[in-house]
Amino acid sequence: MNTNNSAIETGKTSPIEWFNEKLPYLVVPLVILLALPLIGGLPTWVTLTLAGLAMGMMIFTMASGLSLVFGLMDVLNFGHGAFITFGAFVASSFVIPFSGWLQVDSFAQNLAALLTIMLIAVAVGSALGLAFEKVVVAPVYGDHLKQILITMGAVIVAEQMIPVIWGGAPVSMPKPASLNGVLVFGEIAFEKYRLFAFFVGVVVYLGLYLTLTRTRIGLLVRAGVENREMVEALGYRIDYLFIGVFIAGSALAALGGTLWGFYSELITASVGSEIMILVFIVVIIGGLGSVPGSLIGALLVGLVANYMGFLVPKLALGSNILLMLIILLWRPNGLFPVNKH
Repeated sequence: MNTNNSAIETGKTSPIEWFNEKLPYLVVPLVILLALPLIGGLPTWVTLTLAGLAMGMMIFTMASGLSLVFGLMDVLNFGHGAFITFGAFVASSFVIPFSGWLQVDSFAQNLAALLTIMLIAVAVGSALGLAFEKVVVAPVYGDHLKQILITMGAVIVAEQMIPVIWGGAPVSMPKPASLNGVLVFGEIAFEKYRLFAFFVGVVVYLGLYLTLTRTRIGLLVRAGVENREMVEALGYRIDYLFIGVFIAGSALAALGGTLWGFYSELITASVGSEIMILVFIVVIIGGLGSVPGSLIGALLVGLVANYMGFLVPKLALGSNILLMLIILLWRPNGLFPVNKH
């Protein structure tokens, strides 16, 4: 904010250009306000808005990993969906062992079991991410076409491994007892699990933001993106930092897959591929490589899906494609394009 104000004062940026730069931040509240007269009833509008924001934060958790890997490492990882799928299925494997804590009428035990399962899925996702980077991604750094082809091939292989390990039938992931059902405030109803998923998404965003902007590791990673040779000349192994970034992106995908699995309560081997459509839309809308852009894009996708599902159910499936088309007609590089050097 101070930088932009200074720019205006020094005449480097006109007020119109400054407003145009900040305008994407207003898109989400603008969409929320425009939906009110269309929906009509205030309680229904609040319910749909809260549900859309929660859905958006779940999608953001998955999209942030892809955006992180592309934005900092310049890697187009079409295999991101495989980590979402494995995260969900690994979590499902621990539902029965932890069922005594998940289904008992105790919020503390439910939360402890759920967080443990999420940590296990994140750990497995991290390990798979490390192996994936070493075997699949490392040989094709700097070549986007090869990255697309080899990671798409890898995700096909991963999807075929799911039935081998977990069987071909859909797997059930019932929500924890305390997060099942809705909270009712007057005429407003809100699913408990969506509220939990919303807070997890907020924690993920704050964690990414603070790590990238307030820590030494974040400083080195951002410096490595700008000038890799200079960081290496200072004695830092930028390769190790970038491997850490890829592992973090894979872990976020696994975490998102776990959240989505408990949300949908029934998962199949194609869960990652199905969600990747939304993830790609979010990343494109937000601007390739922009974590804040992914947040805004995910919230827009969640809100539009819920509003359209209520107003015009037949257009709900295609509403996100329409949203992406409108955004790209306005800003061809997304809401927050990343300038790469």
